Amino acid sequence: MAAYIIVVSYNGMKWLEKCLKSCADYNVIVVDNASKDNTVSYIKKEFPQVKLLEQQTNLGFGQANNLGITYALNEGADYVFLLNQDAYLKPNTLNELINVHENNTDYAVLSPIQLNGEGNKLDRNFSKYLKYDYNNFFHFDAITKNLSKIYQVPFVNAASWLIPKETLLKIGGFDPIFFHYGEDDNYCQRLRYHKLKVGIVPDAFVMHDREFENKGIDTKTSKYKEWKYKLNWANLNLNYHSVEIKQRVREIKNSRINYLLKFNLSSVKQCNKELKLIYCISDSINQSRATNKTLGKHYI
Repeated sequence: MAAYIIVVSYNGMKWLEKCLKSCADYNVIVVDNASKDNTVSYIKKEFPQVKLLEQQTNLGFGQANNLGITYALNEGADYVFLLNQDAYLKPNTLNELINVHENNTDYAVLSPIQLNGEGNKLDRNFSKYLKYDYNNFFHFDAITKNLSKIYQVPFVNAASWLIPKETLLKIGGFDPIFFHYGEDDNYCQRLRYHKLKVGIVPDAFVMHDREFENKGIDTKTSKYKEWKYKLNWANLNLNYHSVEIKQRVREIKNSRINYLLKFNLSSVKQCNKELKLIYCISDSINQSRATNKTLGKHYI
């Protein structure tokens, strides 16, 4: 079975040495998103065996991974393993994931357990994906020391995903309407829509060295609103997106009238800005839904 590890890099000198050394036994593709530090020259000098795909602009997480996935498939990959630049493989992780998938082929994406950067506790965000409401067997099995080989969850972040070729042929890559953040949420939504499963393998581990580094999108910005709208309205498992869009437009227009009557021009401006955003993204959301309802190698 041919497996390719794909790492998207962007100004990642802080982590790259440890990340790439942990992948030394495998085929590795690095897609660099126009780093401004020494990432590219460092990889060329210290890791010449790595296939480096240099980009002239920052494509974001999803589209950069799509390039790496396409390259890997063209090279005959049976599996791709997406690994964040700030994550490190523990020994035998990839082999364990592949072995588990070969005996659980109904799973479309598999993830190892994500530890923190020191490897001495669970990654804080990752721990949320195994909460009781998502899988009410894991904690009991862990306490009683009777873990299964795999646990189904609705979502796990794409910092360390094993994706079989069959999944990519059915579902494709990441939807380009997401630049950074939301790509993996949307992908899992698409998997659920097509009755495919996401699983976590408790005997495989990576270290995710992101504590205090990744703050996400500022909730006070228009980027956050855009992300939230796309995440909700592009979700194929919800059938009332068009109703929600119309309702939200009405709410904003009503608010705008109230602000005008109060001569609150700054709030009127914010309403106009939000309306423009919704009008701007509506077509791309509709196209996204139409595309992702079908099976195929979308975006790769």
